[in-house]
Amino acid sequence: MRDYAGLAAFIALNAAVSALGGWATASSVGTWYPALAKPAFNPPDWIFAPVWSALYLMIAIAGWRVWRRGGPELRGALTVYAVQLALNLSWSFVFFGAREIGAALAVIAALLAAILVNAFLFWRIERAAGALLAPYAAWVAFAMVLNAALWRLN
Repeated sequence: MRDYAGLAAFIALNAAVSALGGWATASSVGTWYPALAKPAFNPPDWIFAPVWSALYLMIAIAGWRVWRRGGPELRGALTVYAVQLALNLSWSFVFFGAREIGAALAVIAALLAAILVNAFLFWRIERAAGALLAPYAAWVAFAMVLNAALWRLN
């Protein structure tokens, strides 16, 4: 039962980050964001919700798998996990809430670095957990390029 309660807690944590980010995004996604000049490679708006839903579930499962394993490296790995979730959330507030595209670029660069460190630390504890963060890192790397293009164009 403890394992399932742990999984539920990790899913709830990631759902909370997603919901708070969605709340920050809602103020701009229908007004400010559509008015921005966008690069040709900007994905359609409908793609973001399903991609982020899948990524948050993978992030939750990765964290849970490492938590289940325990060990001396757990504290550091979960600290970095918390940092990357905080940076993930803060990007939504900076980009969509404050509408600061340049500052959001700095946040997303830090987020990508934190994800890569997190994936490495998770990989050392359990390879599957580290691998589960790879799509997240790839999507955030793409989002960073998109953020940079939006900053340049606007």
